[in-house]
Amino acid sequence: MHYLEHLSKDKKLKKLLDAGDPHQLKKRRNICTYLCASIMSQQLSVKVADVIYKRFIALYGGKEPTPQQIRDTPFEKLRGIGLSNAKVGYVKNVAQFEIEFGMDARKLGKMTNEEVINYLVVIKGVGRWTIEMLLMFALGREDVFALDDLGIRNAMIKLYKLDDGNKKKLNEELLRLSAKWSPYRTYACVHLWRWKDNAPVLKEKRPKGKIK
Repeated sequence: MHYLEHLSKDKKLKKLLDAGDPHQLKKRRNICTYLCASIMSQQLSVKVADVIYKRFIALYGGKEPTPQQIRDTPFEKLRGIGLSNAKVGYVKNVAQFEIEFGMDARKLGKMTNEEVINYLVVIKGVGRWTIEMLLMFALGREDVFALDDLGIRNAMIKLYKLDDGNKKKLNEELLRLSAKWSPYRTYACVHLWRWKDNAPVLKEKRPKGKIK
């Protein structure tokens, strides 16, 4: 894969790259559904999140719903598939934002990573980490580094033998190390997750991990 040569310049990361298969990023068309699924999966195991997502899709005849359909779905009906009151509200917030402002892949595709984060983070229930996962696994952006992801932090602490006693200094060191991976930081994250067996996604669409 095109990123391997660049990332292999980091000798410690190279060991991870050599041990695993190359990764190919995929793009998803339905950003609204991706974001809703992401919210549903937070604080849940992959298995439970998968069950809830299947129940969600079943509400709409087995097809991904439109934002209007999500907005029109009664609150209690969404509660009935296993969502908390807060998550029902967040899912409806995403659908409402899509209806009012739009978040299709073409629109977001014209924005930089930070512009996408700033655009979507105003949605209540959607944090920076969630949008970083969206950038990686729904928009296929190659150069995203998820600083606050626990799996990434733990993997880098172990791989580079870092001192985690001072959070500010640790963050500076994580950013310094990851800067060398640019413009392929997403792939580095994927290999770090694999190494720690802490991947944040199921079938490239439902992230779980740090909650915002």
